[in-house]
Amino acid sequence: MTQYVYRFGGGVSDGGAGDKNLLGGKGANLAEMASIGLPVPPGFTISTAMCTRYYEEGETFPESVKAEVANGIAHIAAITGKQFGDAGDPLLVSVRSGARVSMPGMMDTVLNLGLNDQTVQGLAATSGDDRFAWDSYRRFIQMYADVVLGLDHGRFEEALEIAKEDRGFTLDTELSAGDLQALVAEYKSIVEELWNKPFPQDVHDQLWGAIGAVFGSWQSERAKVYRRLNDIPADWGTAVNVQAMVFGNMGDTSATGVAFTRDPSTGERAYYGEFLINAQGEDVVAGIRTPQYLTRTAREAAGAKPASMEEAMPEVYAELAAVFDRLETHYRDMQDIEFTVERAKLWMLQTRSGKRTAKAALKIAVDMANEGLITREEAILRVDPAALDQLLHPTLDPKAPRDVLTKGLPASPGAASGLAVFDSDTAEKRANAGDSVILIRVETSPEDIHGMHAARGILTARGGMTSHAAVVARGMGRPCVSGAGSLSINAREKVMRVGDREVREGDMVTIDGATGEVMAGQVPTVQPELSGDFGTLMTWADEVRRLKVRANAETPLDCRTAREFGAEGVGLCRTEHMFFDSARITAVRQMILAENEAGRRAALEKLLPEQRSDFLEIFEVMAGLPVTIRLLDPPLHEFLPHEEAEFTEVATAAGVDVDTLKRRAAELHEFNPMLGHRGCRLGVTYPEIYEMQARAIFEAAIAVAEKSGAAPVPEVMIPLVGTRRELELMKTVVDKAAQAVFAEKGRTIDYLVGTMIELPRAALMAGEIAEVGAFFSFGTNDLTQTTLGVSRDDASRFLTTYVEKGIYAKDPFVSLDVEGVGQLIALAAERGRATRPDIKLGICGEHGGDPASIAFCEKTGLDYVSASPYRVPIARLAAAQAVIRGK
Repeated sequence: MTQYVYRFGGGVSDGGAGDKNLLGGKGANLAEMASIGLPVPPGFTISTAMCTRYYEEGETFPESVKAEVANGIAHIAAITGKQFGDAGDPLLVSVRSGARVSMPGMMDTVLNLGLNDQTVQGLAATSGDDRFAWDSYRRFIQMYADVVLGLDHGRFEEALEIAKEDRGFTLDTELSAGDLQALVAEYKSIVEELWNKPFPQDVHDQLWGAIGAVFGSWQSERAKVYRRLNDIPADWGTAVNVQAMVFGNMGDTSATGVAFTRDPSTGERAYYGEFLINAQGEDVVAGIRTPQYLTRTAREAAGAKPASMEEAMPEVYAELAAVFDRLETHYRDMQDIEFTVERAKLWMLQTRSGKRTAKAALKIAVDMANEGLITREEAILRVDPAALDQLLHPTLDPKAPRDVLTKGLPASPGAASGLAVFDSDTAEKRANAGDSVILIRVETSPEDIHGMHAARGILTARGGMTSHAAVVARGMGRPCVSGAGSLSINAREKVMRVGDREVREGDMVTIDGATGEVMAGQVPTVQPELSGDFGTLMTWADEVRRLKVRANAETPLDCRTAREFGAEGVGLCRTEHMFFDSARITAVRQMILAENEAGRRAALEKLLPEQRSDFLEIFEVMAGLPVTIRLLDPPLHEFLPHEEAEFTEVATAAGVDVDTLKRRAAELHEFNPMLGHRGCRLGVTYPEIYEMQARAIFEAAIAVAEKSGAAPVPEVMIPLVGTRRELELMKTVVDKAAQAVFAEKGRTIDYLVGTMIELPRAALMAGEIAEVGAFFSFGTNDLTQTTLGVSRDDASRFLTTYVEKGIYAKDPFVSLDVEGVGQLIALAAERGRATRPDIKLGICGEHGGDPASIAFCEKTGLDYVSASPYRVPIARLAAAQAVIRGK
């Protein structure tokens, strides 16, 4: 028969720290603390397996579990010498949740269970304190009514407030035993009114009601949201911990508190926490009373008057401090601890690895490694790579008030305030005039690149975490909130509406790209500090990792940022962003709208020096490092004019009439441009475009080699290849341009020609394609779109539902679809290497900065990942963690 109940305390520990999956974090740690001799009130844990069965069997309990729970209650009774339901000396218990990972505040707790109209008299007699007994009963009814019976919590709070007001009191502690007894009667009448039944007096009914409620809270809305945000599977379930009550509200020698063994905000090695004298645990957490500091140092630093625990209870504090050190040494991590002092006797109620900021995580990991508590490899594993984002961008001052208008998707981290603007030209103009601006668009397009660059932050009503706005903003290091669907944006009227609120052009707004919040007015920010601990951990990570880390960068600023963050080259330089520059867009449009090759070449002649100068600046920053340049990729229609004035400008430059240009633009219209005339298809039909780009690359590379002595290594990448012949034709164009430049300049440089694998056919035919291409870069954004048949820019409408329903484990544009797209990458890598053993393999989509995707790249044996500049440190750390976990 399956065992579902595990006891702890009184020299018994049926489980331990290794049983987290079965007993939940709280249950496993209670058993572990009991086994190492710490003062833990006795109890038992009902396992997560029972939670799963509870839901499978229609939220009912089998008879076998009822017998096991009865044995668990008998275990507690034997150790405490008290009986459950005994009117003379009652045993009271707490019933708490405990999932395998910490979910603070997400699930339910019931304290003081076992009190009724008879046992409250016994508690008063044995404790010698009538007030304490009636206060405990009052708290129990309020909590049970809320958690188990689902009654309106506000009604009980209201009754408590009225009771205090009637007597002229402000604090709960001022109420006498008689006041509390009257309040209990009032509470019971509220229960009967709202529940149509009296408050349950049978202690066993109370217990099973509470156990069912805690299991039930696993499927509460707040728990579901928390699981989704933190990638916690729904089938893990929660455990239930039933434990003998100890009381922090038995007078001035009793207290309750929450503490961390190190500061969770800064990582400093100092006890951090709060306690309350004569209180129960929820008083500290709920903020009903203002807690006091644990240490004298913390109290003095805050300028607070009430005595710290160190001063008020010196002996118990000394015992607690010794327990802190013992627990941190035992678990080898910073601990978050709950404790209660009952009449000067210390009891430990919980320990778990404490939640911490990214800054604190870095400091704690490095300090513990330097203290010899953990190894350097363990320190590398202790820091969540994604949390490093917090350190690389400005963040909102947590103490500042904020007027939140709405919430969208946290698409690019960081925070920024600025004047609302609704088009890119205005953004650029106002930024040049010295204003900070936030660019607000329904959605962005490549034509907004100048406005996005000028803005401090970007806000869009449409688009997901991998929309154009999100991808470009992350690459630039700009905060971005996308997909804020409750926004109504009217770009023509230059106004944004949220409910009955309006934001007009020039109004100050603030966005938080880490939370997705959009706020009215200015909220102060805190600048990032890349402390010594950051550099130390990165050095340790670099010593371990195998994968190289490059950056997706197409401006000198991006390249410099990437190098500062440790990039080892450029993995993707998108040349189309250069074409949108306002100084050259007319020449680009002239080239596209030309009727023949001669017209195109005339326009390309104007673009050549501009393109050369782009590459020159990038190669200077990246001297001596590989730079992968993707030749023109997007469909031509993206560059076309829309406004009458733009057509006139292009017509004048090209020497043709406007009607001819409009006819030509209509001819270029495509119904599905993402799969249309783009990528290498442009190069095949108009080879002169790729010829000009290749010439610009080689002329710039030679110029930098001559000037600095450190030649860059251009890797010319042909996009959207699906066949060997396409790459062969394009390689011929590039090689011909290279030889012409080498002959003119009288010197050569090393270069490679390869392709982006972004079509399923290219992955399948990788063996043939590798006969021509010297490298493959997996363009996972488009490879995901073409494999799944899902448009990245439209997927936000249904992908959240798909993830919730378990169709995909995660958004496949955020974290690589390892089963499907991953299989194609592994296949292409295998077939490519079979043909060309020294072929270079990397990925350059947004997945290059995602830790789970990087782990897949390590396992598949790719040579490098490429990520946006601000994600380079994340990729470096994730690559090191992948090596350690793969051992």
